Amino acid sequence: MFRTLRRALCVAAALLLPLAGVQSARADVTAEAAGAGYWHTSGRQILDAAGQPVRIAGINWFGFETANRVAHGLWTRDYKSMIDQIRSLGYNTLRMPYSDDILKPGAMPDGITFDGKNTDLRGLTSLQVLDKIVAYAGQSGLKVVLDRHRPDAAGQSALWYTASVPESTWITNLKALAARYKGNSTVIGIDLHNEPHDPACWGCGDTSRDWRLAAERAGNAVLSVNPELLIMVEGVQSFNGTNIWWGGNLAGVAQYPVRLDVPNRLVYSAHDYATSVADQSWFTDPSFPANMPGIWDKHWGYIFKQNIAPVWLGEFGTTLKPSVDQKWLAELVKYLRSTSAYGTDSFHWTFWSWNPNSGDTGGILKDDWQTVDTAKDAYLAPIKAPGFGSGTPGPGPGDPGNGTPTCTAAYTVGSDWGGGFNAEVKVTNTGTLPLKSWKVTWTWSGSQKVTNMWNATHTQTGATVTAVNAAHNGTVAPGGSAGFGFGGAPGGGGVPAVTCTAT
Repeated sequence: MFRTLRRALCVAAALLLPLAGVQSARADVTAEAAGAGYWHTSGRQILDAAGQPVRIAGINWFGFETANRVAHGLWTRDYKSMIDQIRSLGYNTLRMPYSDDILKPGAMPDGITFDGKNTDLRGLTSLQVLDKIVAYAGQSGLKVVLDRHRPDAAGQSALWYTASVPESTWITNLKALAARYKGNSTVIGIDLHNEPHDPACWGCGDTSRDWRLAAERAGNAVLSVNPELLIMVEGVQSFNGTNIWWGGNLAGVAQYPVRLDVPNRLVYSAHDYATSVADQSWFTDPSFPANMPGIWDKHWGYIFKQNIAPVWLGEFGTTLKPSVDQKWLAELVKYLRSTSAYGTDSFHWTFWSWNPNSGDTGGILKDDWQTVDTAKDAYLAPIKAPGFGSGTPGPGPGDPGNGTPTCTAAYTVGSDWGGGFNAEVKVTNTGTLPLKSWKVTWTWSGSQKVTNMWNATHTQTGATVTAVNAAHNGTVAPGGSAGFGFGGAPGGGGVPAVTCTAT
């Protein structure tokens, strides 16, 4: 997202498009962990290397596209704790925006604290820090989509090139990233360019403005280096006189589909926002929010509903302060299809953003870069999906559980202000069998009580607390992790010993 208010014109009357030939299959979200290897597409679904359907249900963590040339928040936290918290909240994919500046020789990050944190990042270039984030994300069961967000840190561009960053540089750098992560299936795709908008067109045939043709050139160049990657192609702003959010208009796909040399690698991506980003005519329509599904159908939803290709809502966000935004988000989550009802036969998504410093949306984290905005996170709960493992090996030599699941838990206090505190608990699968569920128990030495808990349910008897996984994070692959957070009172209780029991 370009984090200033933007303008878009009114959309024409919504056109409801039919579901063509695809039944709404309900997937068993408690099945064996999917996601291993590189992914490919089949109709409107994304499948892993074993042919199991998956759902991208993730978060944007920005910063590499800014003058810092690194993910934001590392000035106050360790990158591993950040990824652990993202995973514990039930997000399974990171969309990582970057600018071409990080590919300049010797580009160094600015804004990392090494005081007891991020010690393994000291002296690394921006690309080397990205390597570390990708490696730890993969170890934690997350996938990564790289997002070419800007040509340089100076700001957003309407077209995929500028005077200082020509198309040739854009394509060279995309190929360099594809080569860098070739063989590392944590990086499952590349979003070719963020939010093309006027004068960008779709299908007009002018090679200097036609984003559809540019996406074909760049996508095929990436696939020539790594034919296993997914190619994410965003929309434009305007098509045939109708306008919507930057990058959000994919109405032209019906007439002018993107053509790639490697089949089953194309994912279309849209963006959608609320009034905290910019006001739009549809928000004041008397039928709002019932009018929204028709608008989404017309501009990008039809691609999914007609089984043309998978659709990924790469960005959507809001401060959630205006009541109209709350209604918009509730309607959009319903439109994206709940995992419990539809499983992986759903739209894919990455919320904007993890960062609290997105000026017109805020983030899942609050300004202290620790505390979770539980109200905002709760809206997304129905569309969260399981994380990704690397398979389900049986017991073998060195199996510490002797054929039974095993786990450990680590309790960390994130903040303590005397009258209360916030803490996180990370659960790690230490065996060779997948966890189907887990519970964590501890006993405080003082009078502490849990005041609220997210990504787990709890009971408390006296000073003893038992926390049990939520529906979306009970399955943990060998070596993977999950977790939960909670608030308590009073503060000053220290860190108790914790035990983890797995099934």
